[in-house]
Amino acid sequence: MTINAKEIFEENFPSLASKYALYPFQERVINHVVNNGSTLAVMPTGGGKSLIYWVAAKALKGTCLVVSPLIALIDEQAEKLTNEGFSVLAIHSGMGSSEQIKQLKKFARGESSLDFIFASPERMATDGFFEYCISLQKHKIKLVVIDEVHCISQWGFDFRPFYKHIPTFLNSVFGKESPRILGLTATINPKELIDITSDFKIETRSVLKDDVLLRFDIDLKIEKLANEEEKRERLWAIIDNHLNEKILVYLYRKYHKGGVEDLCEVANQKGLKSLHFHGDMSSDERKKVINEFREGSTNLVFATNAFGMGIDIPNIRVVIHFMLPESIEQYYQEIGRGGRDGNGATAYMLYSDKNIQVRKTHFIDKSFPKNEQEVKDLFRKATNNEVGKKTLQYFAEEDLQSALPYFLNCAAITIEGKGFTNLQVFRRNSNNLLKTIIDSSRTGMVIPILLKPNFSELDCKDFFNITYKALVDDEATLSRNLDKCLIIEAKKQELDNQELLSINDEIRNKREYKHNLLDYLVYIFNNFDGSKSMHQEIGKYLGVSKHQLDKIHKTESGVWVRSKSEVIIANILHRSNIDFQYEEKLYYNETQWKEPDFTIRHKGKIWYWEHLGLLGSEKYEVSWAVKQNIYKNLGVYDQVIITKESAVLSNQVNELIKKIKME
Repeated sequence: MTINAKEIFEENFPSLASKYALYPFQERVINHVVNNGSTLAVMPTGGGKSLIYWVAAKALKGTCLVVSPLIALIDEQAEKLTNEGFSVLAIHSGMGSSEQIKQLKKFARGESSLDFIFASPERMATDGFFEYCISLQKHKIKLVVIDEVHCISQWGFDFRPFYKHIPTFLNSVFGKESPRILGLTATINPKELIDITSDFKIETRSVLKDDVLLRFDIDLKIEKLANEEEKRERLWAIIDNHLNEKILVYLYRKYHKGGVEDLCEVANQKGLKSLHFHGDMSSDERKKVINEFREGSTNLVFATNAFGMGIDIPNIRVVIHFMLPESIEQYYQEIGRGGRDGNGATAYMLYSDKNIQVRKTHFIDKSFPKNEQEVKDLFRKATNNEVGKKTLQYFAEEDLQSALPYFLNCAAITIEGKGFTNLQVFRRNSNNLLKTIIDSSRTGMVIPILLKPNFSELDCKDFFNITYKALVDDEATLSRNLDKCLIIEAKKQELDNQELLSINDEIRNKREYKHNLLDYLVYIFNNFDGSKSMHQEIGKYLGVSKHQLDKIHKTESGVWVRSKSEVIIANILHRSNIDFQYEEKLYYNETQWKEPDFTIRHKGKIWYWEHLGLLGSEKYEVSWAVKQNIYKNLGVYDQVIITKESAVLSNQVNELIKKIKME
C-alpha cells in the first residue's frame, strides 16, 4: 500500500503536526514498515521513535501492540496518546488485577476498540490470560512494536530474559500469520543484530539505520583519575560548576559506600536537593523521582542504569558517569539521556584503573554462574531434580531468570505453558468442563491435575485456555488474584557431563565477549582526543559509514550537515518552506552517483545547490571540476546554484531563494 506519512501525521496528530515535522528517517521507516513489512530501525537517542510507530500504526489501521520495558515509559506513552484522542490500554502491575481482567475481557469480547495496547515483555512471558485475550482479537492487531529491541540479545549489555519470550508469544498467538513487527533501538552491535533479525524473521534489507546515529550535540569529556578519593572530589566540583542545570549521575551500585543512595545522602548533606533512582524502588517511587526531575523540583539525580531506556526528560544538560559502563553501547545509550530537546548537553566520564577491574569481577563475572556446582544448584532449584512438569515462579526467582536460558538451550528443560498454580481461586463456576476439572482434585493444584489420565491428553495451553474462556464468558469468577507462573518440564533428573560442558562453554564465551567489550571501551577512553573524534570512533564501532562521520552539525529541520555554512543554508531553506534533501544521490549512470549538497524541489522544478566551502584546496578543486562535468553531461548545469564562503552568506542565500520562488 502507498501512503503519505506526512499527511497521516497531520491528519491524526494535528496538535503535534502544528509544532513538529517528521524527519526524513522517520518517514523512511514508516513507509518501509507499511509497504515492506517487518522492520528494524536503529536511530539515535532522542530521534523520535515514538512518532514512527504512532504514525505507522494509524497508516495500517487496526490495533497496535507495543512491548515496552518500563512502567514509567508505558504510562508516559499511554498518557500522550490518550491526550491525542486515542483509545489506549496499558497493562502493567500498576493497574489492579481485577481491573486488568475487566479491561482484557472487554477487548477479548470485541466490546472495546483499542488503538494501542501497551504491555511489558514480562507480561507476554508469564500471563496466559493476556495471551488468550489477545488471541481472540488477533485479526485486529496490524502492528507489533518492540521498543528497546536490543534487550532480546543475550550478547548485549541490557539483556532482559523476558524479551526472549516475545517471539514465542507471537508464534503462540499468531502462528504463521504474524502481523508486521517494528523493532526500535538506539544502539546495536553485530551479534545483537543477528539475534534480533533471526528471532523476528526480519530480512537484511529491512534493517534501517539512520544516516546520523551520533550525538555530536553532546560534548564528551573523559577524565581518568588516580584514585577514588580524587574521583569523588572531581564529581562534587563538576556538580558545583553546573548547579543551575539538570544533572544525572550514573552509578551501578545501589547501596553501600559509593552507591546511589550513599552519594545522594552526601549531596543532601552538602545542601544540594537530590534524589536517587534504582530498580529496587517501587514503580510509584520511581515515577515520583522522574516527575520531580522533569518538573524541576530537583535538579540532581543519582541513578543506576534503571534510569535509561525511554525515559524522556528533554532538558538534562549534564550526564556524569561516576562508574564505568560495560560497553560502548551502554555508554552511548546513557549519555543519550542528555540534551533530548536539541539544545545540547555535556557528558563527563570519570574513571580510575581500579574501576576497570571492579567492573569485571563485581559486575560482569557475577552476572554468570561462578562454577559448575552453582549451575547444578540452579537446575535443582528449578526442577527438584525430578523429571516431569513443574511450576516455576519466575518473578520470584531472579537468579533463575538468567539461568533458565542455559537449560533451555541444552534442552534439559522445556517451557510447556504459562498459567497459575491452583484452580481453587475460581469461585462461581457454570462452565461444565471447568467444573469437572476442579471437582477432579481435592487440592486444586494444577500440576497433579495435568497428570491425571482424564486430562493428560490436554497440552498446557489448551488446559489453561479452558479456564480463561470461562472468565471471558462470565462463566466463572475469581476469589483472589491469579498468580502467574511458567509450567516447565524437566527432561532429566540431573545435568549430564555433556550438558554441563555445553553450559560452561556458553558461559565462558559470553563472559569473554563482555570483557572484550569493556576492554575496547577503556581503550577508546584511554586514547581520548577530543569530543568530535570520540563520537567518530564510536560511530565506526556502531557501523556508521565513513562518509557520514563528518556530519556533525544539526539543523533546525533535524538534518545533520558537515559545515556551519551548510547549517545557514539549510535553516534558511527550512524557514522559507523550500523542500530540500541533503546529499541526495544523483545518478549519472546505473551504478555511479554524485551528491549535490542540497537537492531542491519547488513547484515542479529541481535545483542542485553546491556550497563551495573549500575552494583553494587542490583535492577539492579537482573534485569540483569532476562534478561540474557530470552536471554538464546530464544537461542540468543551468539548474546548479553555487554559493561560496562569505561573511554575508545569509544575504546571498535569501536572494537566491527569492529567485527560486519567482521561477
